[in-house]
Amino acid sequence: MYKLGLKFWSVNKLYMNEALRLYQEGYFQYVELYVVPKSYAQYMDLWLDLKKKYNIPFTIHVPHFAHGFNLATKSCEDSNIQMYKEAKDFADGLNAQYIIFHGGIGGDIKETTRQLRSFNEPRLLIENKPYKVLSDSMSTLLCRGYNIEEIKHVIKETHCGFCLDIGHAICAANSMKKEPYEYVHEFMQLKPKMYHLTDLENIRSEFDYHPNLGQGQLEIKKILQSIPAEAIITIETLKNSKDRLDDFINDVTFIKGIGGKS
Repeated sequence: MYKLGLKFWSVNKLYMNEALRLYQEGYFQYVELYVVPKSYAQYMDLWLDLKKKYNIPFTIHVPHFAHGFNLATKSCEDSNIQMYKEAKDFADGLNAQYIIFHGGIGGDIKETTRQLRSFNEPRLLIENKPYKVLSDSMSTLLCRGYNIEEIKHVIKETHCGFCLDIGHAICAANSMKKEPYEYVHEFMQLKPKMYHLTDLENIRSEFDYHPNLGQGQLEIKKILQSIPAEAIITIETLKNSKDRLDDFINDVTFIKGIGGKS
């Protein structure tokens, strides 16, 4: 049976009541919490209370480039350390199994591994990325960890684990003119500890926009058939309401409807 995860940002308190109901009804088995920088002081007690009352498992996601976290660039090292420490505080307090991070933007994958080693963190998972940055202003920069070679390098040098983002892998394959489903299969040979799943508006696009499952062109049943039955899968689709999770309910229902092992 899959373990399905609901993705929140650490400041998303308006979903709380709805999330508790869905957890108790078995729609998801853990929360993946993206740590918005400088949110610990105001929001940590909220998540701790949730953990203590309901014993919900957590996985933590370190901030990404949109919040300034960039392991691939040495000039960002000091701020990277501060953001990692805050994510670690969330992970420690919530007894998180994993801490997911991105390899960075531009820069050098060797710099990514150097900074990562300094964290000395056994729970880390590197997430693969698309080839291109989702921003016209940074279109000449590449995402680090877009290909299998860079992911292998980081795993070898740091002994971290791997989180396979299906949409990111397909976008990267399109940029590199590779067959997208074959490229996803190649990534799966790295034995991911976790998966991220969304649909894709255009299966040939280089950019991912996280549409809800069944609303795009991704052959989701084909993907799920190649994922182990016990896999840990965070559903990373868009939420179109500020306080309700109807879209997430539909995503889980979709997985069950196509024969997903949930």
